[in-house]
Amino acid sequence: MLKKRSFSLAGHRTSVALEDEFWTVLAEDARSRDISLAALVAAVDAGRGPRPLASALRLHALALLRSRS
Repeated sequence: MLKKRSFSLAGHRTSVALEDEFWTVLAEDARSRDISLAALVAAVDAGRGPRPLASALRLHALALLRSRS
């Protein structure tokens, strides 16, 4: 099931809907970096290029999981 979260990015509000499992991985990454989830989302947003933010966040979570194995 998708869970929607809202963030302020580049001065405007945006909402992102991801599955709970992705939010869990992203929250763990933010904690490990000692930053907020919003700061992590902003960092991914800054480097995503033309890719949709939700896709970029999923790929970020996937890369984290791959690097752990």
